[in-house]
Amino acid sequence: MEKNSRLSILIGAAFLMATSAIGPGFLTQTTVFTQTLLASFGFVILISIIIDIGAQINIWRIIAVSEKRAQDIANEVLPGLGYFLAILIVMGGLAFNIGNIGGAGLGTNVLFGISPEMGALLSGILAIGIFLVKEANKAMDRFAQIMGFVMIALTLYVMFKAQPPVGEAIVRSFAPEKIDFLAIVTLVGGTVGGYITFAGGHRLLDAGVKGKEAIPEVTRSAVSAIGIASIMRIFLFLAALGIVIQGLPINPENPPASVFQLAAGNFGYKIFGIVMWAAAVTSVVGAAYTSVSFIRTISRTVEKYEKWFIVGFIAVSTLVFVLIGRPVKILVLVGSLNGLILPIALGVMLIAAYKTKIVGDYKHPVWMTLFGIVIVIAMAFMGSYTLINGIPQLFK
Repeated sequence: MEKNSRLSILIGAAFLMATSAIGPGFLTQTTVFTQTLLASFGFVILISIIIDIGAQINIWRIIAVSEKRAQDIANEVLPGLGYFLAILIVMGGLAFNIGNIGGAGLGTNVLFGISPEMGALLSGILAIGIFLVKEANKAMDRFAQIMGFVMIALTLYVMFKAQPPVGEAIVRSFAPEKIDFLAIVTLVGGTVGGYITFAGGHRLLDAGVKGKEAIPEVTRSAVSAIGIASIMRIFLFLAALGIVIQGLPINPENPPASVFQLAAGNFGYKIFGIVMWAAAVTSVVGAAYTSVSFIRTISRTVEKYEKWFIVGFIAVSTLVFVLIGRPVKILVLVGSLNGLILPIALGVMLIAAYKTKIVGDYKHPVWMTLFGIVIVIAMAFMGSYTLINGIPQLFK
């Protein structure tokens, strides 16, 4: 593989993971938590970045060294565990894709005034089109990169217009006035939870970037992916902080749209439409690609007709939104289950790192293992808390 082509794949994988993380929920969560925590939300972002990097470098590294997808690794650790993991990932991916399609509809509604349902349908068709072109993976990489740059540049503009207290944000990132553990778990779940952390890892595997010799590149790509998502998070946080500190009222119906509009008027509102649409459609593409990659090796039919399964995945998500709307209870239910996917998946990977039949003579760094164990325990505790306390409330 020539150097430029390999670099393009590494960057593409990083952007695929980052833009999968930056969806409608990402935009809303960041704005809402900034309202409640103010400058101290910087600390939440800092801690979540550290946890995200710890989880992602462990998972991507072990996928690369074993040269197997996560579900196949899980099946080798414990027969049947890979199928369980695949079901969780696909359920979560499908549910959140319905929300992502809804976000794309909202973005087109802001930009062109068409109904969210029609906008969702057109956006779904565009996402399907990306997978129908001759070199679908290259098209997906390029689309993720372009949209990633567009989102970051436009949000940076809005941040400057909002005039945030950057100095205070920096100080509170290291010395917070209050700490919100739920916010940390929500951010980690939204960045590396569910299917998201596997998006880039599986993409690198499909592109042939694997083996012990690829570890430095894989690690750089994993850290870059978290960096891209975090830059977007920081710019959005500062934009929202600038608005909140000024005492301007944020509309609870659509907090991120309100921030963009208050910072830069009607032009800012249109910018939000572009950012929301780009965030949603790139998440649709990432969720479909990664979810189907989890059932590829389980069924030869899926392996053979992968492209059409991805198309079907997007089509079903789009039709459910257009015909039924956003099924809130299902989204929240699967969201709670998604909170448990990271500790299960990372725990499985850490066990696999010490099985020679999976990784051969590779030696996993002890500090990385300890880092991973801490993340597994913390996320399992918080994920279980959400599951036990959140689901009963849904069906009262």
